[in-house]
Amino acid sequence: MYNNVQLTNHGVDEAVAQLIKDNTVEFFSLPLDIKNKVAVLGKGAGLEGYGHHYSRAPGDKKDWAESLILITQPVHERNMKLWPTSPPTFRDALATYAVEMTKLARRLLGFMAADLGDEDEELVEAFTGKRQSMAMHYYPPCRHEGKVLGITPHTDGLGLTLLLHVDDTPGLQIKKDGRWYPVRPLPGAMLVNIGDVLDILTNGAYKSVKHRVIPDAERGRTTVVFVEEGTVEEGMVTPLPGLLKQQEPRYKSIHLDDYIKGILKAVPEGIRFANTLKIQNDDGST
Repeated sequence: MYNNVQLTNHGVDEAVAQLIKDNTVEFFSLPLDIKNKVAVLGKGAGLEGYGHHYSRAPGDKKDWAESLILITQPVHERNMKLWPTSPPTFRDALATYAVEMTKLARRLLGFMAADLGDEDEELVEAFTGKRQSMAMHYYPPCRHEGKVLGITPHTDGLGLTLLLHVDDTPGLQIKKDGRWYPVRPLPGAMLVNIGDVLDILTNGAYKSVKHRVIPDAERGRTTVVFVEEGTVEEGMVTPLPGLLKQQEPRYKSIHLDDYIKGILKAVPEGIRFANTLKIQNDDGST
């Protein structure tokens, strides 16, 4: 089951969504010296903060985006030095939006658990109390078609991704059967993306989708992305135990810390790290 859908009637408060949209647009419109006050701290400090995070496209094409990435949950992991104070309502908008998205994620995971026959809701439990982050992206207009990408083709490395379109600028594309298809934003919709960790936890029942962003020649594109991590006991990324009562595991187990190290090493090389965890059958299939 490949999953990349636009969700309407999602129940997220319209005023809360509009506030995070407005603040995100205002932040990216600020002078560079103001944005750099919350810049990524430096090599080895992680991805949190403002910067051009995704300049990692292999080959001649370069990624064309500004990003602001922040951990929102658990609260004690928030690095408030990197939470912008301009615009002045941004911090409150981020915190309130994160609460709304947590509620939506729980409902979606509950539906997925029911679909899997996961009566104990192991899937919901795998995400409860785990790290969440927000990634705001701005893709400036670009007339150099073929020389840049908004973001390099990739699958989301973590668990569940919920993307809010700030505007109606096109550019997002998904890959299926070797072809790229445009995703046209629906008014008020939330894009649901399955990440590689969710793919692993469901033992391949829900599959992550490769996608990319193509910059528009005339208009910028802005998005607000909510990302939630998931693990089973002791921080392990592995198929849910309940699912393995009736099927063989398709992925090896790995600790989340080692998994993230693997992603950071594999992504610049254009490799989907989750593929290295697939278990081969005797006939060579996975």
